[in-house]
Amino acid sequence: MSDPRPVGPVRVALVGATGLVGRRVIEVSSAGDEVRIVGIARREAPLPPGARMEMFVAEPEKWGEVLEAVRPRALICALGTTMKKAGGDKDAFRAVDHDLVLATAEAARRAGVPNMVLVSAAGADARSKNFYMQVKGETEDALSRAGFKRLDILHPGLLRGERPDDLRFAERAAMIAAPLIDPLLSGSWARFRSIDAGLVAEAALGLALRRAGGRFTHDNDAMRRAAREWRKVAAQGEAE
Repeated sequence: MSDPRPVGPVRVALVGATGLVGRRVIEVSSAGDEVRIVGIARREAPLPPGARMEMFVAEPEKWGEVLEAVRPRALICALGTTMKKAGGDKDAFRAVDHDLVLATAEAARRAGVPNMVLVSAAGADARSKNFYMQVKGETEDALSRAGFKRLDILHPGLLRGERPDDLRFAERAAMIAAPLIDPLLSGSWARFRSIDAGLVAEAALGLALRRAGGRFTHDNDAMRRAAREWRKVAAQGEAE
């Protein structure tokens, strides 16, 4: 059963606002009054059309001050880079997907934020021989010890959606082939099936509002259920 709907807009902090999922979080939340997003970023960037939110631009070491000032109900973390963007430098990749994520989480906890939603990846495992999955898994393990009342970890497969000014040939080719490949992925491979970034964003928003404590990991199917619950909350808000 989902938690009772909160009264009035709930402030939710968002880091990673310029990425695929982050932009969709802004778009989805701006369509209603259930959540008011407080974005925190290192640099200014174009926002989605019709965005209704607050945006703070500061160096990461100052993000804790922003969180202290705005006191959000939850933190959605959609931070992430790629080995290509990191120039093939493993340390540079880890600096974002591990170090910056953990530093932001620690700042949120110091500011009294009780809930965190992390957009991770299907296959994340600290014991993986794949460097990308290993770092994702190590980050998840560390966050589990961070002390949040509630931690939701999202494990999407291949993300479908438009990435403005970020043309990733391999991902684009995979998205085109996804309708053919997805049905072939069964058993333990089913978790890698593609999923729309907008659905992941809806799930993140819905989970950010939950009050029951604990640590939860969500695969594609679980995110679809959470997204449906978010839509019910949003529809109820529109009807009032």
